[in-house]
Amino acid sequence: MSNQNYPISKEGLDRLKNELSILKTEKRPAVIERIQAARALGDLSENSEYDDARNEQSFVEGRIKQLEEMIKKARVVLYNSEEVVIVGSQVEAKINRDKKVFQIVSANEVDPAKGKISNDSPIGKALFGKKVGESFEINAPAGNIKVEVTKIT
Repeated sequence: MSNQNYPISKEGLDRLKNELSILKTEKRPAVIERIQAARALGDLSENSEYDDARNEQSFVEGRIKQLEEMIKKARVVLYNSEEVVIVGSQVEAKINRDKKVFQIVSANEVDPAKGKISNDSPIGKALFGKKVGESFEINAPAGNIKVEVTKIT
């Protein structure tokens, strides 16, 4: 992860903090308990339960470290702009004549089924900083996509 701060919604930051809390208070102790139980079984060289528990411990500790770093570098977007598209904006746009609604979010908040797209995605990058009425094209593998911003909330 880079040294640069990244924008995130308050809800997104709360989800990260919740996941971190669960990992530290529930998952980590459970894994330690598994390791201790596996050690009690004897020979560690042929103990697959011990190996599995150690692998899980590595994953949990890595995720804790990752979440701590993400939380440390997160910059909560507290303002809304109806003038330009920013992280947190809900954008209504015509895309090749079809009306679409997106919410621009940070990469860890993406949920395409709910219309939440990353500010780092091709369309998120293209929408970022645009104003109502602006039109532009995005070069995509399937051909050019014509986009017009019709509303920002």
